[in-house]
Amino acid sequence: MAITVLDVLKNKIEEDISSAQKHLGGGAAKDYAHYREVVGLIRGLETNLIYIADLLRNNMENDND
Repeated sequence: MAITVLDVLKNKIEEDISSAQKHLGGGAAKDYAHYREVVGLIRGLETNLIYIADLLRNNMENDND
């Protein structure tokens, strides 16, 4: 299967999530507000992964029709 733009985007978002998780895991949060900001970023990126998965699934279903 060919790599699509959505696959590239998905991989980049996964890298960003991993980076943010390592940032938090390394104790880099300056304070609680910064911690919440990074957690919110992770949550938003994970939501985008769900949207991309839905788009990929719909695209595959349309290809099968």
